[in-house]
Order: sequence, then C-alpha cells, then structure tokens
Amino acid sequence: MSELTLSLGPFQGITDAPFRNVFKRHFGGIDKFYTPFFTGIHKEDHAKNLQTEEIDPRCNDVDTLTPQILSTDAEEILRFAKQCKQLGYKEINLNMGCPFPRVANKRRGSGLLPYPDMVEAMMERVFEDIGEMKFSVKCRLGYFSPAEIESVIPIFNRFPLSELIIHPRIGKQLYKGEADVERFAALIPYINAPLVYNGDIFSVEGFERIRRTIESNSIGRLRVKPAMTSTSASVPQSVIAGTDPQILVIRRREASQSPEPTLGNKTINSFMLGRGLLANPFLAEDIRGGECNAPERKERLHRYVLDLYEDRLRHAGGSPKVLGRMKELWSYIMNDFEDPQAVWRKIKKINALKEYEEAVERIFGEERIVI
Repeated sequence: MSELTLSLGPFQGITDAPFRNVFKRHFGGIDKFYTPFFTGIHKEDHAKNLQTEEIDPRCNDVDTLTPQILSTDAEEILRFAKQCKQLGYKEINLNMGCPFPRVANKRRGSGLLPYPDMVEAMMERVFEDIGEMKFSVKCRLGYFSPAEIESVIPIFNRFPLSELIIHPRIGKQLYKGEADVERFAALIPYINAPLVYNGDIFSVEGFERIRRTIESNSIGRLRVKPAMTSTSASVPQSVIAGTDPQILVIRRREASQSPEPTLGNKTINSFMLGRGLLANPFLAEDIRGGECNAPERKERLHRYVLDLYEDRLRHAGGSPKVLGRMKELWSYIMNDFEDPQAVWRKIKKINALKEYEEAVERIFGEERIVI
C-alpha cells in the first residue's frame, strides 16, 4: 500500500503565502499546498501576473507548492505554465471545481464540466505545448448533474494528467448537502490518472468513514444515481430539456463512449483537506496518529493565530484591512471552542486592530477549547 498523502486545498482570500508559511511553522501533516487560483494571465505585462509574494518561491517556505489557474483559454494556461516554469515550478493545476455562480456562469470552474467539447479542445491544445510541466485538474462531478463527469473522464484519460482531484458534489450545490463518496468510489476504476479525494473531511472519524466507504464501493462498476434536477431559473432551459448543443454531445457520448473500467480496484491514498483543516489545523496531524493534549493544543492554536495576524499585518503595511481576512479564518476556528457563538460575538463586529488584539487575548483566556 502506498504512503498516505495529504494536501491542503486552495481557498481564495485565506490560504495565501502568509497563511501557508505560518501554518507550516506551527502544524505538520500536510505534504502539498496549492495557491488560490490565478486568472487574467496577460500576454505582455508579465510583471502584472506572477511577480508577487504569493507565488515567488523565495516567499514560500512550504516544501511543495502547486500554482493553480482558473481559465478555459488554452493559450492563457500555456502562458501561466511557462511563467511558473521560469520560477522553478514543475506542476500547475487547473481549477475546474469552483462552484460559485459568478465563475461558473462564464463556463469556468465547475461551469465548464457540462461542455466536454470545450474541455477536449482546451486539453488538446495545452498538451501540444506544455512540455515537461506536469498538469493536474481539480474538479467536481459536474455543475448541473453528477453524470456530467462521465463525459469528461474519457477526455481526461487521453492525456497524462499528473493527478485528478475530485470533490464529489455538483457546482449547483455549492457546499450544501453531503459529498457523494459512493459516486466518487464508483468512478475509480474508470480513471487513468492518480486520483485524489476531496470533500467533507472534518475529523479523524469522518476521514476513516470516507476511506471505508471508498474501499467498499470501488467495485469496478459505475452505478449512476438519478441526476440532480433543478427548476432554478438560473439553469438554461436548453440544458434542462437536453437540447443545448453541448449537452447533446453528452447524450451521444453516453450512447457510444460510456467509460469502461480501466484499472480494476485501486487504493486511494491521496486526500485533499479543506474546510476541516481551516477549522481544526491539527486535523492532518491527528489523521496521521499524532497526539497533543488540550492545554498544548490551546497554546499552539493561540500562537498560530497571533503569528498569522502579525505576518498579515506586516505584509499589509499595518493596514486594518487584515481584519477582514482574520475574521474569515475565525469563522472556521471559532468551532474549536466550547461556545463558538460566544467566540464569534467577540470577533465579528471589530473594526480596529487594537480591539482585535484584545479580543483574541480574551478568547484564549476565557474560552475552553474542544478539539
């Protein structure tokens, strides 16, 4: 059995370079990090693109970092790959998973998944010129329907992806409901690329349950569940009716190119953590069997929050704008305390740096930790 690999998924506005560096300084267990997505990689002004601390290797202390791009433009992806290679990176990741409507409505992120012809044309062009740069994809099961991924798997299988990361929800769900672990497991035998599971890992018990579900359901036969339907006005009627030209491509491929099992059973030992790790930064250590008592956890969490605030403040030149990002992180880590709502009340209305600093000290002095 291959060794367990844990990565941290990218979150816009949270998992930037200061976060990654401070996290690595205080916690272990994560093998690989990803940048939040880049977009708008212009032809001429390279300085506008990647010459930032976010991607500069000299400003990133983590061992393995993969830059991510959000795009449907193969030429833009190739420009991104070239610039990343010049900075010393060996892999880039394509975001085909972002579920938010302002992205998906432009057929980007998970909004690209209903359109396999677009995916195919983009991939063909990228792999013509990407050379030795590794190329991975992070995606969902679809945007409107979880069956959409069945039409892009044969496309993915044509190319040497370094890995395929799947979050088993559809884009229209955002983060509602539960990740469909059984459907993820059923897809395993049909996928050539190294596969990574992502979604709803919030505890060691939850991780083990997901792992057991994957192992017991990856039986080499795709068991398609009824597609999720929607009556939302935001869903094009041509998609619902099945008359959209790209959806007709899906119908034809379902009839003539249904994916066939390629690898039989294979063990999944790569997992991407997300919201669970933001809420409980000890999660990766715990999954790996680490032990840490409550007083030590509270002290380490306290130091982590202080160091991240200080690093963000330094990078922002002392601007109070850092409070927005710290509040976003607190919306997760408040759940590490016995009374999360009491913690949130101390944080949410703060508008001054001094008030924030005092509130953090009160929280760690008064509130009981439960992780």
